[in-house]
Amino acid sequence: MKSNLKDDVCYAQPKTLEQRVMIANDFIKRFKFPLPFGIDDMSNAADNAYSAWPERIYIIDESGRIAYRGGMGPFHYKPEEARQWLAARYGAVKHEPSKSTLDATPAPAKVPDTGAAPPTPAATSTPAPSAHAK
Repeated sequence: MKSNLKDDVCYAQPKTLEQRVMIANDFIKRFKFPLPFGIDDMSNAADNAYSAWPERIYIIDESGRIAYRGGMGPFHYKPEEARQWLAARYGAVKHEPSKSTLDATPAPAKVPDTGAAPPTPAATSTPAPSAHAK
């Protein structure tokens, strides 16, 4: 993609878990990503288990089980529905009013510890769920 070239975010397909972790760490640093996330193992077990293509939102609870499974995109991909589910379970997130409505950025939500890799100072790999996760 032209935007990837412009933003200098083109990488060769990683062949090792260490390479995947390096790419994730670069993402965290470049975009100051505030939330924890996991890195799939080299067999792509999480990808195979969740089939989150083309777009799909999954919320994994504290015990590692799927607590929310969103619809497949693009027509049934509804981030607002996931936001409402999270608010019902954990409480609404209160955002500080932005200085400009043109570049409004919500404050990061407090996320329960799911065992996912911490975003700072460096991402680490986390075990992918087994294919029978529900």
